[in-house]
Amino acid sequence: MAKIKNVEKKIWESEGFDVKFTNNGKDVRGDKQGIPQWTGQRQTKNNMTVKDWKNKFSSQYPGFDVTVIDGDGAAVPGQTTLGTLRDTYNDDE
Repeated sequence: MAKIKNVEKKIWESEGFDVKFTNNGKDVRGDKQGIPQWTGQRQTKNNMTVKDWKNKFSSQYPGFDVTVIDGDGAAVPGQTTLGTLRDTYNDDE
């Protein structure tokens, strides 16, 4: 079983964007243990929305919510596509 911070890092490595585990609207401490590791091996398709990706997340981590974070550190709305989200991390401007 993994720690929250390790799962968040694994999601970053496979998906290319940051997330924060939440529960009842509050951040879950990164040192919380006892959850399964993220099983995603490949990046989810760019045309999937954040809302759909959160549903994928919820199926693996029932009881937890997730905030998806863009390259500027802001929470991303559900209708945003993952391709658009990933582009926020590549902005050199």
